Order: sequence, then structure tokens, then C-alpha cells
Amino acid sequence: MLDAPKKIGVVDYGSGNLRSVCKALETAGAAVGLVTTAVQLDSLEAVVLPGVGAFGDCARNLRNSGLWEPLSEWLDAGRPYLGICLGYQLLFESSEESPGCKGFGFLPGRVVRFAGNGLKVPHIGWNSLLNIRGPIYQELPDNPYFYFVHSYFPIPADEGLVSAQCEYGDNFAASASRGNLHATQFHPEKSQSAGLALLRNFLKTLG
Repeated sequence: MLDAPKKIGVVDYGSGNLRSVCKALETAGAAVGLVTTAVQLDSLEAVVLPGVGAFGDCARNLRNSGLWEPLSEWLDAGRPYLGICLGYQLLFESSEESPGCKGFGFLPGRVVRFAGNGLKVPHIGWNSLLNIRGPIYQELPDNPYFYFVHSYFPIPADEGLVSAQCEYGDNFAASASRGNLHATQFHPEKSQSAGLALLRNFLKTLG
């Protein structure tokens, strides 16, 4: 008898790359639904928070939708979470993009902008990962390529949280993991076979 698909909620706060994220998760084998209210969280096995846009706008939209506190409680309870792009950045305390706007503060650290110095900003396109570790990278090659679109990136205060790095000017934290939480600066849903492999690995972590 086949196992039932994992019930995954993709948070819909009025922006974000929702359609492609949902389609990629479904292709990876999940049963996917959009989350617009806190009560929908009760039946889920994991939450995915994608993000496109600005740190402050995303935080305000989540607060206005009534999802900020329930998601914070979800994180505090150690329940499975996958953050993508802004869904990664919002885990930290603050961002240079939106001074005075607080993130979840679930992971210690801050989000900063690429300094430039001859770099094209935003960082757009395929880039390889370095020093990958953890369950979401199982059976992937040592330096897998993923698709990035961003001008800002987190600097975790605890380097032990970093599960992959990427070189763009200097090395930056391309992903982080802690317990049941995994988050990526790159977009798995835009990263073809490597992205689907990562999403399947995330689903495997749910048991």
C-alpha cells in the first residue's frame, strides 16, 4: 500500500511565486493547498513560505493577514517548515532592505545587501552551491546548481546553521537548517531536476 501524500501548505499572503511552488511540490509528490487563514495550519504536516518582493512588504502582508503569529508559533513548536527566498530571510531578526521592520527572529542574524564592487545586483541566474550538508541535499552532487534571484542575503549569527554556501563576490549562506526547519535563498521551484530532488528530500524528512 502506498503512503498517502504529505499535506503541505503554501502560505498565500498576497504575493510570492505561488503557482510554480505549488506545482513543483505536487510534482515532488505532495498534496498541496494554499494557506490563507490560521485554522488551515491545523491539518498540515509542513508549511512552505515562498517570497517575492520586499522584506517589509512581506512582513506587513503576513501580519495583516493574521498569519504572522500562527507562523511564529509553528516555528517555535519545531514543526516542519521550508522557507524560500524571502521565506528564508524573514526567519532572521532584521533586514537592511526594510530598516525598523522585524523578522520572525527565529534564527539569530540579519539580512544584508550585496555590496556591489563590480557585482551585478541583483544576483540572477544559476550558481553552484558549496559545502552542502543535511537531509535536503541527500544524493545531490557535491556542487549542485540552483537558480537565484535576489539582492539581499542572510548572515546567520550561528555558522552552524548554514547548510550550504554560494560564491557571489564572497561566500554567503545559500541555505540554513535547524531541526525540522530548512530554508533556501535560491528557488527550488525554478531549479529543474536539482530543485525537485531537494523538494523530494524535504518531503522525506516528514517521515
